[in-house]
Amino acid sequence: MKKVFVKSYGCQMNVYDAERMADMLATEGYSETKAMEEADLVILNTCHIREKAAEKVYSELGRVRELKQEREAAGQETRIVVAGCVAQAEGKEILRRQPAVDVVVGPQNYHRLPDLLKKSRSERLVDTEFPIEDKFDHLPAPSKAKTISRGVSAFLTIQEGCDKFCTFCVVPYTRGAEVSRPVARILDEAHRLADAGVRELTLIGQNVNAYHGEGPDGAVWSLGRLLRRLAEVPGIARLRYTTSHPRDMDEELIAAHGDLPALMPYLHLPVQSGSDRILDAMNRKHTGDEYRRLIERIRKVQPDLALSSDFIVGFPGETDQDFEDTMRLVADIGFASSFSFKYSPRPGTPAAEMGEQVAEAVKAERLSRLQNLLETQRQAFNHGTVGQTLDVLLEKPGRHPGQIAGKSPYLQAVQFESDVHRIGEIVTVRIVRAGSNSLFGEWVKPGDRAAA
Repeated sequence: MKKVFVKSYGCQMNVYDAERMADMLATEGYSETKAMEEADLVILNTCHIREKAAEKVYSELGRVRELKQEREAAGQETRIVVAGCVAQAEGKEILRRQPAVDVVVGPQNYHRLPDLLKKSRSERLVDTEFPIEDKFDHLPAPSKAKTISRGVSAFLTIQEGCDKFCTFCVVPYTRGAEVSRPVARILDEAHRLADAGVRELTLIGQNVNAYHGEGPDGAVWSLGRLLRRLAEVPGIARLRYTTSHPRDMDEELIAAHGDLPALMPYLHLPVQSGSDRILDAMNRKHTGDEYRRLIERIRKVQPDLALSSDFIVGFPGETDQDFEDTMRLVADIGFASSFSFKYSPRPGTPAAEMGEQVAEAVKAERLSRLQNLLETQRQAFNHGTVGQTLDVLLEKPGRHPGQIAGKSPYLQAVQFESDVHRIGEIVTVRIVRAGSNSLFGEWVKPGDRAAA
C-alpha cells in the first residue's frame, strides 16, 4: 500500500482539511504515515496568516525536494503536493520556484486531488479556481476505525470563508466568500462521529458564528439553533465553536450560552485591539466599548464564562495611546487565554499599503508588555480553579504510569491518578494544583460529590 504524509500548518480548519484529505486518499490506496521519509506522497497543507508564511513553505519544500531526490536514487517515487492558503495565494509561483512540486491545490479544491494526481503524471498542475460545486459533496467519510483512532474530541467544519474584509487579513482572498453547509449534512457527520465514540464536537469556520445554513425545514438556521439541535445527538456531551466575530454574536447564540448545558463555558472571540481608531482602520466595525458590553451580556447569561481572544500589536498607525487602550481593555475584561502577535503585512491586503508602519522594536516592546499581562491573567485563571471540582472529559493516558488526562470545560489540560477510568468518560475531578500549563487533581467518587 502507498503511504501519504500530511503536514498541516495553522488553524483548526487546516487540521480538519488534512484529515479529510487523508480520508479521501485512503480510497485511492494510501495509508497515513507519520514519517515523511517513507512517504510516496507528501502534502504540505499550508497557512498564510502569519509573517513570511510563503517563505517558510519554500524552505520546507527545499527539504522535501532533497528527500524526493534521495528516494528516487533508491528507486522510490515521491510526489509532492502543496495545498491550503499559501497554495491559493501563490499558485503558479510555487511551481516556478520549486520544480519538485507536482500539484498545487487551493483549500476549496482538494476534493479533486485524486484526479489531479493522475493528471500530474503528464504535467504539473495548479488548481486554485473557486469551484461551483461544494467540496463536501465529494469527500468520502473516514472509516469508523480511523475516526476512533483520532480520539473522543473532533472538529466539524460548518462554515468556510469570510465576508468581513478586515484590512490585515488574507482569508477572504484565500478561502473565498462565506458559505455555510446545510444542517442535514452537518447532522449526518455529527451522528457518524458520535457513533465512533466522539464525545466533544468543536464546530469550526473562518467566521463560524456567521453560520446561516439551510435547515431541514427550508429555513435559514443560525449557529444558536444549530447548537441546540446538535446537543440532541446521542453521545455528544460537549459542544464548542471557533473562530467568531463580535458582530455575529446574535441574541439566539448568546441565549444558548445560558440555556445549553452541552455548550462549554469557553468562548474564543477575537477583539484584535482596544483602540477605536485602530479598530476602525482594521475595518472591524465594532468599538472597544461595544466589545465590553457584548461580553457583559454573555457573562450575564453564563457567569462562568472563560474568555479567549486574539490581539494584534503594532498595526499601521498605532500610537502609544492606542496601545494603552488595548492594555486597558485587557485589564477591564480579563482573559483565561489568548493569542497575540506583532502585525505583519500580508501581501494584497489594504493594511500592507498603509503608511505609518510601526517600527519592529516598538512592536516587540508592546507585544512583550501585552503578553506579560495576558499570561498573568491566564495563570490567575488557572490557579483560581484550585479547590474547585470540574468535569473532565478523559482523552488519553497521562504523562506518567497510572495517570489519565483530559480537558476541563475551559479547555485546560487536567491530569489525575486513576486506573479505573476509560477514555471518553466524563468524571468529576477536584483540582489540587495548577502547573504552568496543566491542572492536577484527584477523582471525586460519586459518594463524595455532595461533600465536594
